[in-house]
Amino acid sequence: MNEYTWLGNRYAPQSLFDNDNAIFLHEEYSIKGSDIWNKKVKSKIWLYNLHYIDDLNSLNADERIEFHLSYVLRWIDENPAFIGNGWEPYTLSLRIVNLIKWCSRNNIRDQKILQSIAHQADALKQQLEYHILANHLFSNAKALVFVGIYLDGELGKDCLSKGLRVLKQEMEEQFLKDGAHFELSPMYHSLMLWDVLELIDLALITNKPELIRELGKWREIATQGITWLSAMCHPDGDISFFNDAAFSIAPKLKNIKEYAARLNVEIFKNDSSAIVSMPFSGFTRVNLNSETSALLINHAEISPSYQPGHAHADTLSFELSLFGQRVFVNTGTSQYGLGDERNRQRSTLSHNTLSMNGEDSSEVWSGFRVARRAKVTEYSHSERQGRVMVSATHDGYARFASKYTHRRLWESTPVTLTISDFFVNTKKVLVCTRYHLHPNVKIVEFSESSALLRLIDGVEVYVNVSGGEMLRKSFNYLPEFGLKVPSEFIEIRHTIEEVNFSIAWTE
Repeated sequence: MNEYTWLGNRYAPQSLFDNDNAIFLHEEYSIKGSDIWNKKVKSKIWLYNLHYIDDLNSLNADERIEFHLSYVLRWIDENPAFIGNGWEPYTLSLRIVNLIKWCSRNNIRDQKILQSIAHQADALKQQLEYHILANHLFSNAKALVFVGIYLDGELGKDCLSKGLRVLKQEMEEQFLKDGAHFELSPMYHSLMLWDVLELIDLALITNKPELIRELGKWREIATQGITWLSAMCHPDGDISFFNDAAFSIAPKLKNIKEYAARLNVEIFKNDSSAIVSMPFSGFTRVNLNSETSALLINHAEISPSYQPGHAHADTLSFELSLFGQRVFVNTGTSQYGLGDERNRQRSTLSHNTLSMNGEDSSEVWSGFRVARRAKVTEYSHSERQGRVMVSATHDGYARFASKYTHRRLWESTPVTLTISDFFVNTKKVLVCTRYHLHPNVKIVEFSESSALLRLIDGVEVYVNVSGGEMLRKSFNYLPEFGLKVPSEFIEIRHTIEEVNFSIAWTE
């Protein structure tokens, strides 16, 4: 065992409690009994969280070392090798890193635990997730690197060699030239960015030559990743909801910047330009009248093409904040798995964009699959005399008729935003566009063509439509896994080829 003390930053809240209860994803449940680890009454993702043992490195973990020691030994006793959720490669990866950080920080030398780490590492080494790829394979490789630095002997050498080889390939593959993680989820991007920071931290505290050689590249990825994430966060500092995204899963931008600063990772000032274009990932940020108002636009295609598990049918959707408050939001993500609710959350109708006849712009199915996908063309942006224009076109509905294309234009000034939808509708099918309101935004007045909205601080926002009929409906906003918050959306129905939705406010 190599001697070093892990002092990495932490952000996770407590999730395990001494009354034998655990809280994950807003669900509290008793974890008494050896059958809990694979109990079918709980969702797969809840059980995965139970096996990660993130609580070992939670914010108050140092106050509960004896509790954690007992819990880890219990996990070892009740989870025989290669049986159940705990021995799947993804849970192995996250738990191994948690165990190593905890053991190193607290000088844990229990031979049963160290032997278990070695057994788990050997099991992981033999089942890297090449069948899933993306963030799973990256997590596998990170875990092997942590093992390779922590453990002596042939197992450690083999894990380090294999982990670094895979990491080098995956960093090149998974981080795009504008800094984005290629799954295009701000939530997963934040998790992956934290992984990169922990690898930088590991290199610095151990000074291992194998890691020092990679340090320059890792720092570059971290710097670019922070720049992208900064552009993809709302003025309130939290992530936007594109693709699978929810709060309370990943570290906040503030946590990431604090950790990066401690590691002397270069952090650039936020780009205050009117237009911040991220062409390789397919997003644009429009900074409106101040640092507290921003428009976030998605003109991306499904990514990566070979692993669309976390993609939504949200092409040409957007989110809007005014005066530090979210106004229009995509609905979010509250669950994984299979079923109608998961499919609904990924659907086009759950996002601020246009749907033809209730169909999805890209065919999401079976929880983590996508069939035919929208292709984006004709992206452009311009700025002139305080007026910003961003536009793009997709062909997601051309599978129904070759001429069906959706072009969207966002045109903004410091106090207005007009969204124009152009849909070549030769067969006059029903088209609807939804604009989902954040729960803190209230509809004060409403008619078929206009509405008055009031933000939580009393600011009033006026909206009106030309070319369609506005309807007022309810939906559940999904800011976190396991959490639903009632809110409302405005739906515009039409059969004509152009509809304009205008938003106005005062400075």
